[in-house]
Amino acid sequence: MTIAAAAPPPYTPAFDPRTLKDNVAGAPGELLVLGTPHLSGLPEDFKPESLEPLLARLAAWKPAIITIEGLSGTDCEHLVRYQILYPGASDYCRDPGPAQKVVGLDMVAATVEADRLLGAWPVNPAPADRRRLAALFLAGGEPASALVQWLRLPASERRAGDSLDATLVAELDELMTRRNENFLIGAALAARLGLERVHAVDDHSADGVTASLDKDPGYGAAMQRIWNTPRLQERIAAEKKLEASLDSEGVMALYRFYNRPATMQLAFDTDFGPALADATPQDYGRRYTGWWEVRNLRMAANVRAAMAVRPGARTLAIVGASHKGYFEAYLAMMHDVRLADAEAILK
Repeated sequence: MTIAAAAPPPYTPAFDPRTLKDNVAGAPGELLVLGTPHLSGLPEDFKPESLEPLLARLAAWKPAIITIEGLSGTDCEHLVRYQILYPGASDYCRDPGPAQKVVGLDMVAATVEADRLLGAWPVNPAPADRRRLAALFLAGGEPASALVQWLRLPASERRAGDSLDATLVAELDELMTRRNENFLIGAALAARLGLERVHAVDDHSADGVTASLDKDPGYGAAMQRIWNTPRLQERIAAEKKLEASLDSEGVMALYRFYNRPATMQLAFDTDFGPALADATPQDYGRRYTGWWEVRNLRMAANVRAAMAVRPGARTLAIVGASHKGYFEAYLAMMHDVRLADAEAILK
């Protein structure tokens, strides 16, 4: 008779960065993760001005760094150059070509020049300086940061000149009202607070994890089956109910909902959790959840990089609500990061 050996207990490492936070020289970096719906998906009657109470609360918290769920120009160039591996790159990246033609610089040169200008940025830059920097940000694939410079100009100075032609001016004017949280919240708040840019921290290089599945009809069918649950339908109904009234009070109710711990758990329970538990020979659900974790890890690393340059500065990370729980869990492990309570700030 053969007796099966008992499975060994899971290994738990003794080293835990979360317990090593007491020897920071100076003030730690505070981080507020704001979970947001994607504004482009809200009902047509949504008006940007209804965001004002949210912007006021965030401005009162006074972040010195703002990150957004957008791809940086350098990341976009990587995805485009390796488009055979990342066929969805064109869905996430704006074409900087028109701006590059006007400025006369490619992505790398425009990015380097923008960094050089910011490194010697005057306390009171002239309007021409801001127009030039806006053009460089557009050429470098950083439209949200270009919009920050545009918004910091007096309305009378938002005109062509200093590397901006009429086409680029029209692009910047259009971004001012684009239904996108990167522009209506991130860039608008940065300009209000006197910041010079926002930091794009999204990552789609993680898409390589599931790229081989994109043409597999079994993968799409499996994910639709995983998502087809009464719990998810209840979640969608609750979100739609909140979206039915999007005046200022309704917008605040919506953001309070998306930033509750229970909502973060609900996102897992109706998406990544069921996918992780789903058994198929191809491991469709586990590969999907693995992709999600990789993407969030790389995004969280980009947030940490933005914070590391300015130790002790307050940072606001604006990200789609399903990312919020992962951002907080991963970034709470960092020695020099302390999380702020979004629920308290949004009261």
